[in-house]
Amino acid sequence: MIKRYIIPFVLFLLTGCGISAQTNDAQLWLGVNIEKRLTPKLSIQFAEELRMNENITEAGTIFSDLGVNYRILKGLTASANYRFINKRQLNNTYDNRHRYYFGLTYKYVIKPVSLSVRALYQSQYTDLLTSENGKIPENYERTRLKLGFNFGKPVRPFVSAEMFIPLSGHNNSIMIDCMRYTAGLEYKFNARHSIDGYYLIQKEMNVADPKTDFVIGLGYSFLF
Repeated sequence: MIKRYIIPFVLFLLTGCGISAQTNDAQLWLGVNIEKRLTPKLSIQFAEELRMNENITEAGTIFSDLGVNYRILKGLTASANYRFINKRQLNNTYDNRHRYYFGLTYKYVIKPVSLSVRALYQSQYTDLLTSENGKIPENYERTRLKLGFNFGKPVRPFVSAEMFIPLSGHNNSIMIDCMRYTAGLEYKFNARHSIDGYYLIQKEMNVADPKTDFVIGLGYSFLF
């Protein structure tokens, strides 16, 4: 099971996906995240995000996300989320998407470096009540590796890489159809307030018309 996911993941990290995209797009992602700790182990969170695409000229995706996090033991956290998405189509209308996802994240710290591995199962329905295919989910397994650096300063750099594996339609073979590479900085004002800025490259592959997105992201987080 480990070899099934880790080996392809490492190969794509080393090769930079190995496929050059035919279409490029500049995007801007803006987000706000609010998290409430209910107990030392349990918290709920709400996020709102706007993603501008087409060279930052239109609102391509708008979503609201509600989730719960539970710390199983030191370093290991489980999460469950629901996301309601409005995504712009070529005819300038927006379709509705309902996404459910469940994840496990393990974080290991050797100061000043932290390494986290997140495995996530995602299921999404598009136009659930208005399309004849609306009840057919699109399922993915997503694996992300993230390195964070904490030198005792308010500014904390991080880098990450994430792969997307569709779970149907490929005869049970490993088929990565998207990779994300991210580098950014988090600035913590205090224990409750923080902002982050990042640069993200998202590369499609193994599709008829692959696309590469170059994303600038800005986010604000509030914890209470």
